[in-house]
Amino acid sequence: MTFEDTDFRQETLDLDNPFDVKLVKDFLFSLGFEFEPSEVECTMIVYNLKGELVGTGSHLGRILKYVAVAPKFRDTTAFALIVTYMTEKLLKIYKHTFVFTRPENAVRFRGLGFTEIASAKPLYSLLEFGFESIFTYQDYLKTLQVQVKTKAVASMVVNCNPFTNGHKFLIEKAAAENEVVYLFVVQEDLSVFPFKVRWELIRKGIAHLKNVVMVSGGMYIVSGAIFPSYFLKNETVSDVMQKQAELDVQIFANYIVPILGITKRYVGTEHYCKTTEAYNLAMKTILPDYGVEVIEVTRKASGTGVNSLPDYISASKVRKAIKNDQLEKLVGFLPDSTREFLFSDASLDIRMKIKAGQGRH
Repeated sequence: MTFEDTDFRQETLDLDNPFDVKLVKDFLFSLGFEFEPSEVECTMIVYNLKGELVGTGSHLGRILKYVAVAPKFRDTTAFALIVTYMTEKLLKIYKHTFVFTRPENAVRFRGLGFTEIASAKPLYSLLEFGFESIFTYQDYLKTLQVQVKTKAVASMVVNCNPFTNGHKFLIEKAAAENEVVYLFVVQEDLSVFPFKVRWELIRKGIAHLKNVVMVSGGMYIVSGAIFPSYFLKNETVSDVMQKQAELDVQIFANYIVPILGITKRYVGTEHYCKTTEAYNLAMKTILPDYGVEVIEVTRKASGTGVNSLPDYISASKVRKAIKNDQLEKLVGFLPDSTREFLFSDASLDIRMKIKAGQGRH
């Protein structure tokens, strides 16, 4: 598919064609990028009228990726052409788009109308553009505000894939120690348990806690847009992972804490997931400067396991038990709502996906 421009010609690549993939791969490699076609949905390239490859851009969902222009063409309209084309395409689908870029390149996107919402120097700046924004999410939060008499306003972010007695224990503890608890549920549907299922299991499991307000995490709380490393299989702690965690925590501190008057953030100790460990470190580093105390609670155990050590409850252990047809052994990990769901036909599709090895988180 080709589009004409006064100085440039745009072409959408066929990502199933190895020649097209090699073309963009070689071009990006020369600019310091490693292109992975499985990480994008669509890629376009721009030629000049002499047939020289000028630049490229891709997207995965609402995220712009691999936007790059050859050095000799960076003073032309090529960058604007690529970003405008990709943005218009995404706005027709999502009405909103994100882009990660180096902080020194953020000015180029701001010049095209993008708004910078967070930065984790020296690796990342996060910008957004569209008919919705972080301010739209703040308007949603305002509808959930609870009037309080004290400053004991806590928060917690959970994925609950699935909801366990460990999650329930932490939520109950926060509820007992605070006037109100805002419970943010990760909305991103990259987990094997869909958002609607996770939400309902939590809702039923905490129905007795009248001071807990459930909040959809939207695009700004541990989402695939803001914090993609959380959904990657590679669990090696890296600068990339840490800086993406910092972006997420910066957004929480700057845009969510002031709206809801949050003074505490509860987290469980992390024994298994390096990504969550990086996220907890980012919270401890950043949130106290915004008046938010990070309260780390020892993960709940269900008896003892190997070498008489505590058998800490985790959702990953539940998924592993499902995969190995051993769920009966972990009944003690499950609150009523999750147990009833997992032992019913309603969960059959999810259990089959887990057994087939589809989905990590």
